[in-house]
Amino acid sequence: MILAAAGAGLLVRRVSLPSAEANEMSKGFEVTKTDEEWRKILTPEQFHVLREAGTEPPFKNAYHDNKKEGVYDCAGCDLPLFSSKAKYDSHTGWPSFWEPISPAAIGTKTDWKLLYPRTEVHCARCGGHLGHVFKDGPPPTYLRYCMNSAALVFKPA
Repeated sequence: MILAAAGAGLLVRRVSLPSAEANEMSKGFEVTKTDEEWRKILTPEQFHVLREAGTEPPFKNAYHDNKKEGVYDCAGCDLPLFSSKAKYDSHTGWPSFWEPISPAAIGTKTDWKLLYPRTEVHCARCGGHLGHVFKDGPPPTYLRYCMNSAALVFKPA
């Protein structure tokens, strides 16, 4: 997303990651596929989020209000990422967790798509974009892993 000054307000415009850049993100991961292979196994929304680093709308996604017990796996490669035991209501409209199942399940990098840096979170196995992590979460970690539902598959306990 790009923000630019426009008169008295801000002009907001979404920008998707070019396919070449998205493919570059997945190099070196255990699970790698071409765009065509990903498109065969992912929905268009999952492809946009996982492979193009997109974001789904807040409060209009599958898991922001899910209160069932279970595990949230990567929608691209089925790697277990988050437990419902670490899920909480951040009032942001996206599923939020205070920690991943294992630190080894995720990777991070600095994202400069807005006018300030954020920490992007991706799946450690397939490199799929999951969301971002912020330092405004609850104890004990004080982190908020703000994830896209489209990047996750919930598996009930």
